[in-house]
Amino acid sequence: MNKKITIAIDGFSSTGKSTLAKQLAKHLGYVYVDTGAMYRAVSLFAMQNGYIDADFFDKQSLINSLPFIKLQFKFNPDLGFAEMYLNDVNVENEIRTIEVSNFVSRVAEVSEVRKKLVEQQKEMGKAKGIVMDGRDITTVVFPDAELKIFMTASPETRAERRFDELKSKGQNVPYEVVLKNVQERDYIDTHRDDSPLVKADEAIEIDNSHLSREEQFDVVLELIQEVTKML
Repeated sequence: MNKKITIAIDGFSSTGKSTLAKQLAKHLGYVYVDTGAMYRAVSLFAMQNGYIDADFFDKQSLINSLPFIKLQFKFNPDLGFAEMYLNDVNVENEIRTIEVSNFVSRVAEVSEVRKKLVEQQKEMGKAKGIVMDGRDITTVVFPDAELKIFMTASPETRAERRFDELKSKGQNVPYEVVLKNVQERDYIDTHRDDSPLVKADEAIEIDNSHLSREEQFDVVLELIQEVTKML
């Protein structure tokens, strides 16, 4: 697999896209980019500045602030992956809370936000040898990616995974709240006007409701091997 390719992964929330992407990047020696972390960081910025809450969203103030939002991934050798920095502050833990999850799909609907982040994402992928996951990677960011994957699983399965993840981090959130969040994000992601979540025609769909991480990794690695053989 000397020929480097672009691996684009889309799919619903909590389908394990980031976990798979990290596994692949580490195995292949590729760069990994978690685009969800980028949208989460912008959402955190909006929360910190009072632009969004349960009943209010000042989109224009967020749009006006976009030039002042600096996003960076910095590799943490102790963890083995890059963490998200917002204006030079490590926010990796803060962006993974249920509070940020409740707002991220609404922030991601804003066209100006998507335009800013997509430009950065496209620039990151120019040299190939990259694994990127998100909602519009196969359709907007890398429509010419050599391998496109679309990941899905039942809402209940995804909510259970998310619930376990939050619990492991000490966040005591009821399962019903997590399930509602997953369902609401699904609706917003698939119904937004700008770059809605859809399966690209060339994308290979993987339903991992009943797959282990190892089984999923093996399936995708075989797909990569098939693609690189044809190059």
